[in-house]
Amino acid sequence: MSEISFDSLLPPAMAAKAEDIGVKKASMGFKNMFALAVLAGAFIGIGAIFATTAAAGNADLPYGVGRLLVGLVFAVGLILVVVGGAELFTGNTLITMAFASKKVTLAQLLRNWGVVYVGNFVGSVLTALFVFLGGQYMFGKGAIGLAALNIANAKVNLTFTEALFLGIMCNALVCMAVWMCYSARTTTDKILAIIPPISCFVAAGFEHSIANMYFIPIGLFIKDFGSAKFFEMIGKTAADYANLTWGNFFVANLLPVTIGNIIGGAIMVGLIYWFVYNRKTA
Repeated sequence: MSEISFDSLLPPAMAAKAEDIGVKKASMGFKNMFALAVLAGAFIGIGAIFATTAAAGNADLPYGVGRLLVGLVFAVGLILVVVGGAELFTGNTLITMAFASKKVTLAQLLRNWGVVYVGNFVGSVLTALFVFLGGQYMFGKGAIGLAALNIANAKVNLTFTEALFLGIMCNALVCMAVWMCYSARTTTDKILAIIPPISCFVAAGFEHSIANMYFIPIGLFIKDFGSAKFFEMIGKTAADYANLTWGNFFVANLLPVTIGNIIGGAIMVGLIYWFVYNRKTA
């Protein structure tokens, strides 16, 4: 009879579990995969809403303290994804472990990434639209809307190289959070494994492609359709955010950040752990 243990799994067992999960994710039916991806986009959007709210009006805090606060609250997004059982593109870059062991084909890998990425986009942008239509950007005498505009504007003004490497660093941390969850035996274990690396990447200003599918569209909705009263309250105009455009969202931010996220998750975490624990040796 096999031994039953309540201890957390160790890395070799985590690596085997990661492959099994990768096979299940890659083999999932289209409808379920897409629906769970839409949920994940919405969940990350909820984390972004919390982070934007925490960032609003905190200019009096020391920079690092303010960033730490924003990072801590954003972690709710990945907690909802992992505990709630949704499909997130950035975490799914770890499917490369199953691919490297030839348990998943390249077509299955790319199918999962493509379907989940589009589903995440739909969930994130719809969340941004709902929040905008709810007028949440007006709260705090426009402080939340101003914070959303400033966050979005900063992201589209990164250079391609900056966005790429900030994306690499981000998903290395996101995938480490997911990787550590493979050791968990309880929901509490998972939550405690998620909070530190996610807080770290947000506080440090790293770039997450799916989070940016909320952060930048909400800024665009506010810039393009925000009320005159809002701009009067914050003492700004839409012209002050000239670089905040849909074109810059896709080309200047989402493209390099997505490439960086793939490198950071698939290679720096997934393939390295596969090389150490799962590769076949003579």
